Amino acid sequence: MATTRTARKGERRPAPSLPIARVYVDVGLPHLDRTFDYRVADTQHEDAVVGCRVRVRFAGQLVDGYLVERADTTDHTGRLAYLERVVSPEPVLAPEIATLARAVADKYAGTMVDVLRLAIPPRHARVEKEPVSDTQSAVSDTQAVVSDTHDAVSDTHDTAPHGWGGYQHGDALLTALGKGARARAVWQALPGEDWPARLAEASAAIAASGRGTVIVVPDYRDVARLHQACAERLGERQVVALSADLGPAERYRRWLRARRGVARVVVGTRAAMFAPVTDVGLLVVWDDGDDLHAERRAPYPHVRDVLVQRAHLSGASLLVAGFARTAEAQLLVESRWAHPVIPDRASLRSRAPRVTGFGEDFDLARDEAARVARLPAVAFEAARAALKADAPVLVQVPRRGYVPSLACGTCRTPARCRRCAGPLAVPAGQPGQEDAVRAPACRWCGVPESRFRCPACGSAQLRAQVIGARRTAEELGRAFPGVTVRTSGGKEVLAHVDGSAALVIATPGAEPVATGGYGAALLLDGWALLGRQDLRAGEETLRRWMTAAALVRPGEQGGRVVVGADVALVPVQALIRWDPAWHAERELAERRELGFPPAMRMASLEGGPEPLATALDEIALPESADVLGPVPVMTPQRPDRHGDEPELERALLRVPNADGKALAAALAALQAGRGARKEPDTVRVRLDPLSPI
Repeated sequence: MATTRTARKGERRPAPSLPIARVYVDVGLPHLDRTFDYRVADTQHEDAVVGCRVRVRFAGQLVDGYLVERADTTDHTGRLAYLERVVSPEPVLAPEIATLARAVADKYAGTMVDVLRLAIPPRHARVEKEPVSDTQSAVSDTQAVVSDTHDAVSDTHDTAPHGWGGYQHGDALLTALGKGARARAVWQALPGEDWPARLAEASAAIAASGRGTVIVVPDYRDVARLHQACAERLGERQVVALSADLGPAERYRRWLRARRGVARVVVGTRAAMFAPVTDVGLLVVWDDGDDLHAERRAPYPHVRDVLVQRAHLSGASLLVAGFARTAEAQLLVESRWAHPVIPDRASLRSRAPRVTGFGEDFDLARDEAARVARLPAVAFEAARAALKADAPVLVQVPRRGYVPSLACGTCRTPARCRRCAGPLAVPAGQPGQEDAVRAPACRWCGVPESRFRCPACGSAQLRAQVIGARRTAEELGRAFPGVTVRTSGGKEVLAHVDGSAALVIATPGAEPVATGGYGAALLLDGWALLGRQDLRAGEETLRRWMTAAALVRPGEQGGRVVVGADVALVPVQALIRWDPAWHAERELAERRELGFPPAMRMASLEGGPEPLATALDEIALPESADVLGPVPVMTPQRPDRHGDEPELERALLRVPNADGKALAAALAALQAGRGARKEPDTVRVRLDPLSPI
């Protein structure tokens, strides 16, 4: 009898209502990418809310999961297991984010749990138990802070050229946001624009309508500037910043502030695209061409595309912003899905620096400055004039290091190590030994190469393919004695420099902001950027140039930009005219002609020769699909397979945009079939890769 009473005491009973829980189980296998039904015990009824984390038994193991729905009935005919436990009653998966995650997984042929790993940070139990200020009170505070936003928006034109009045349709955009209307725009920022302030104004307009904002930027420096601007406009309590450099506890704490509705504006890096802002009204991506916006983990979504999808699903406004314009943003404009917000000509003329180009074949014999400083006379004169005016000079160099790439001095064949076939480079000297002669060394194995012989022509001469930032700093230090030289790049990135005379050597993306703007910018080695084997070489080069040039003072104040490339090239012409829309239009037209994204949807399949061939035979492609390859994979780091490295091949699949969903579904079915069979060899699938070639 005692045994019977114990069994009855431990017996579970179903919840009194909605006893079925539908759960996404965190197993990551493509063929299990669906919900599974479990019973909810009566003791779990209150805690098992939609969106909470749970633990369930799956295939004999305890695994994590997310409860996405409670129901009365189930289609399962067998016996249902109970939820093992509710990890936390905190509803971390908002319904809007669950819908978005499913859409993103389907678009990129991924799985729901892979997307949820990107969208929801790991749980921190202590942070969840911390007291949270009353949400309704916080929302009321937001309304009080921005009660006069409508008046500020109507007076925007009085603040030009520092407000939205310097843009065609700029006032109309802010007015629409303030009224809660749905607005979709591609914004081209003016040179020297205080873009964090403009985005803060847009966020305040949305807050005035009672809705929230999500702004995604490339790196932590942009997050810091934007957070400060939004906090000044809306108050510190209403704005939260999310970035990868935060610890797990602090990141989860800030994320919960947004999920609980305390913070109405979220600014952050890539993962912030899934920020669970309550009643989101505006989604913004700044500098969408930056490759930091492309997720490195499966299913490899891009911030811009996710926010476009989120705007479509939620009815929120969308702003794709930057100094330059990508072909993808141009497609949004040409399809009339979004409207362009561009500078008016008067504002552009008053704000743009003077841009000068030069070719590679200037006469070194006549130009002593170029011989010493690797600059032609026009660049040397621009730098000297800026320094004389006590203004800093920005020098953009494509690569870090000293001399990171060497080639044969006769035939220009890339110089490689005799031992491991790695690339040869000249390492930087130790402090105080900058003038010492240094032998080239392998960048892979580190062994010096003192007796180089070119395998193609037998020459012993070496030449630099690219000059790095360290070597450039040395050269400019000699050319401008007594001038402070600062470097920014790699692990030492400067966020800000003062407005006094100095030379700032920076790699692309690491340019610090200067107080009052730079007096001049020298964009060196343009051929190294434009000559890359990349579909986006021209677009990416122009974006990097415009980002640097936008930090320079207006031409009316003596601001100069000297670009190290031939003036006849299309990206140089776009920079001189400051017309990224014209360049994006040409770029998109060329991709349509060649059949490349975004004019078509493309997928990349990468794996061993046999698994890849099997996958191509198995996949059920749409009739419109075109298969390119497979071909051996060659990367810039290791163009030749060496040693025991596995051989890889890549095939490209492309279809018209109208068949993009069919392609994604076919790839998802392929991965599900391979997962169900437990294929040992991996075939990596990427839809819409940044660079398919």
